[in-house]
Amino acid sequence: MIENSKSDAYAAAGVDITAGYKAVELMKQHIARTMTAGVCSDVGGFGGLFELDLTGITRPVLVSGTDGVGTKLKLAFLMNKHDTVGIDCVAMCVNDIICAGAKPLFFLDYIACGKNVPERIADIVKGVADGCVLSGAALIGGETAEMPGFYPEDEYDMAGYCTGIVDKAKIIDNKTMKAGDIVIALPSSGVHSNGFSLVRKVFDVENADIKSPVEELGGKSIGETLLTPTKIYVKPVLALLEKVNVKGISHITGGGFYENIPRSIPDGFCAKIDKSAVNILPIFNLIQKIGNISEHDMFNTFNMGVGMSIVVPANEVETALEILTENGENPYVIGEITENSDSKIILE
Repeated sequence: MIENSKSDAYAAAGVDITAGYKAVELMKQHIARTMTAGVCSDVGGFGGLFELDLTGITRPVLVSGTDGVGTKLKLAFLMNKHDTVGIDCVAMCVNDIICAGAKPLFFLDYIACGKNVPERIADIVKGVADGCVLSGAALIGGETAEMPGFYPEDEYDMAGYCTGIVDKAKIIDNKTMKAGDIVIALPSSGVHSNGFSLVRKVFDVENADIKSPVEELGGKSIGETLLTPTKIYVKPVLALLEKVNVKGISHITGGGFYENIPRSIPDGFCAKIDKSAVNILPIFNLIQKIGNISEHDMFNTFNMGVGMSIVVPANEVETALEILTENGENPYVIGEITENSDSKIILE
């Protein structure tokens, strides 16, 4: 704790600055797990410093992404479980920048809360650190803002920011994509961090029993299933990029298949997806049944069990599947690229 740093007046207004110091001390052990060779600063400074290692990179390009967890946080409040949403925050950022072929370098988080409970903040940051370890990024800074009267005491919001690097010649830009290329799916771990406004309405999570086992979910509760953290695809994709000519990558987030897959498809071409090939997770079947939601709306809102799609040449499909499998994924083919000037995606 910083000597003599205590304000009775500020405490009377609802802000305990000493709680902030305790939270920092508690989170240091988690931050330490994320340190990489490029980190040049300690926790507590006014900025996070990172030294670039440009070995083997001819024209370095920095790629940045920022995102939050959204209303999935409501599930964390209801379940009183705060040590996984940080993984979601990291995942939403690093999974985006890997679509350009960028290797994550560092991450920063921002947590705003109604009341700084140091142990809860440390739990949140533990999740952030877990996500950073999974993606190879260093957690070099962050901010915790105690905002009484703005957030309820037991609630918080969080967002994150990451920066990665890629050699300009290796940026994935879909310019070589052509008819006959194959679309590979990487399975999701669940709903991930999108569509929760609809999910919360379907299950009426604030009023329903979300803690009891549900047969359709393999005995897991709705709350437990929905809190499953977003899968991080960085390391398997980086391994793939070393040996396969990847032509396009899409992170399947809000907007589902219809919005995200076309973002990696060039004009004049279309991703023709075989719906029957998609391994739909049980949670999505339950959402569709209880919410009476059309198939189109499901594929236009959720990932449906596919967290990322990757386009590769037909003659490299087997190699791609082998590499991804060796790196812990369960990839499978869901479609191909065709010529089409009217639509960039067709599901049939």
